[in-house]
Amino acid sequence: MKVCIPTNEGTGLADTLCGHFGSAPWFTLCDSESGEVTVLRNTNAHHSHGTCHPLSQLDGQRFDALVCLGMGRRALDMLNAQGIKVYRPGAATVGEVLAEVRAGALRELDGAHACGGHGHGHGHGPHTHDV
Repeated sequence: MKVCIPTNEGTGLADTLCGHFGSAPWFTLCDSESGEVTVLRNTNAHHSHGTCHPLSQLDGQRFDALVCLGMGRRALDMLNAQGIKVYRPGAATVGEVLAEVRAGALRELDGAHACGGHGHGHGHGPHTHDV
């Protein structure tokens, strides 16, 4: 499975997950079967609420799932409409997420746990939503 993971530093497998999809400085694409890793800069990471378009930064990139700590309802709905599942990890690094993917240990993110927007009560660090 090819997964997209919003990350903080763009350093590959050792990179940490960013707290929010739209604000991620980097997107790390990983193939759980081959182990291939591609890192893309999110040039739209700094934006006003409601004006982010992180999917435009991934245009042309094919992936089956997105693994992130938090994202807004609009982005979740757009990804789901394209047949891309969104998962919440228990892991803190890209390498650990890949281990979760391979073990089938990810939990699907649903609309009830999507973020309400920038400055919402959940913050932009690791989200503390209960599943």
